[in-house]
Parts: sequence; structure tokens; C-alpha cells
Amino acid sequence: MAPIIRFEQVTHRYPEASRDSLSDISLSFESGSFTAVLGHNGSGKSTLAKHMNAILLPSSGRVLIRDMDTADEEDLLEIRRRVGMVFQNPDNQIVANVVEEDVAFAPENLGIPTEEIRARVDAALKTVGMYEYRMHAPHLLSGGQKQRVAIAGVLAMQPEIIVLDEPTAMLDPSGRSEVISTVNRLCREKGMTVILITHHMDECIDADRLIVMSDGRIADDGTPAEVFSHVDQIKAAGLDVPETVQLLHDLNLPTDALRVEDCADAIVSAIEQRGGIWRS
Repeated sequence: MAPIIRFEQVTHRYPEASRDSLSDISLSFESGSFTAVLGHNGSGKSTLAKHMNAILLPSSGRVLIRDMDTADEEDLLEIRRRVGMVFQNPDNQIVANVVEEDVAFAPENLGIPTEEIRARVDAALKTVGMYEYRMHAPHLLSGGQKQRVAIAGVLAMQPEIIVLDEPTAMLDPSGRSEVISTVNRLCREKGMTVILITHHMDECIDADRLIVMSDGRIADDGTPAEVFSHVDQIKAAGLDVPETVQLLHDLNLPTDALRVEDCADAIVSAIEQRGGIWRS
């Protein structure tokens, strides 16, 4: 099966910029996968995201969504129907005074019949755990709840792909946890292709694949355990590794335990193998 998204030697430079934001990027994304893209500010990760539904077009190369070229205006509406985008600030995406009306906004603009819109809105709100808030005013919700409403608004369009461009950047830890749990569930339970753009290491742990970007290029690409094991390479890209990985690295132990409980088990196992005496 062909990849659902393909980047073919894509370079992008913003007007007046002195260097490329993306430089000769070739990538593909499989249908139903959960990919996290990690990078510091200015690494090119958000520029990459905006190429996935033609908010930006390549300066050279091409981006294909189900073999449709994002530069082809005839395919633009279909590409944006297939690829939903969620951005940093949920307040910038909420356009109505009632939650369910906001979620209905995009399908209404697509000309979906009223009965179908009703079904889509209810299903989307249930998927993100916000159905009980359907008659609430969005401005009274927490940041995490607002972002889940924004995600529901994208889901109501029934896209194949959802791209989230730093959706937790403005949220507190509780809100971040709400959103990442929702994103993970969309992939695992709904089979949706998810691409999460982030600079938070801990948000990448549950992904199938982790891509690290630096200076407009791919610095690393693999499973989260594989990528985070490259401690020196990650730090060279201006990032840190999870605390669990750093601890195991400092103890000269294998660094493939990303969660706290797995890290603790690895340390206990190492101590037991040494007869209860620690010698690093």
C-alpha cells in the first residue's frame, strides 16, 4: 500500500528569509500510524506540518496526499477535507458561542446535510470526551477542554489524517495530558493517521515513530526508544531526552525504558543481576 503522505525532496524558504526552513526533505507516512515530530523552535517542524494540507507549498519538490499534489489547485478542497489541522491556540479555532455549534461549523461549510451534521457532531464530541459539555459556552471551558473541542471540530469533517501543530503549547500539565490521551486514542481506537508536532519529549513516548528535526533537516528518525537512545545526538539538536533515559544513560544501562515504572524495573533488575550491590 502506498504511503498516505509523501514528501519528495521538499525545500521551503519563506519570503525575505536568509535560509531554508525545510531543506531537501524526503519522508513518507503510513496510514493509521502515530508519528511525533520533535524539534526546538525554528527547527522546521511547524513548517513541515503546514505543508500537509497546503497551508504552505514547497519552494521545490512536492508533497503528495493519497497521490494528490498539494500544489494542484483542483485537489485543494479534497486535500483539506482529508487532512485536518489543529493549532496551538484553541481560542483562535473556536468560532461559535456554543460548543456543539462550533463543532458543526466546518461540516456546515462543506455542505453536509443537517441530519448527518448532527450525527457527526455527537460522535466527535463523544470521541474527545466532551459530549456532556455540548451546550456549554466555549469561553468558560479550561484550556484542555477547549483544545478537545477544537479537535472535535476537525473530527466532524471526518478526515483521514489529523495534524496537530504543538496543540499543548499553551496548556498546563493537566490540559496537556487530556489532549495527548485523546490524540493517542484517535489513532489506536479509530485508526486515524496522527502526526503530532511538539517540543515536549514526554508527548512522544506513545508514538509509533519519532522524527527529530533540526535546522530544517531530519536529525533522527525511528521508534521513540531508538531515537531517545541517541542521547548525544538528541542534545546536539538542542533538545533533552526524557529523565528516565538520562538516568539510565548516566548509570550505563540500556536506555530503552521510557516510562518511570519501566525505568524503575530496569534499575531493580540491574541491581539483582549484580547480587544486590550497585557498581556502575
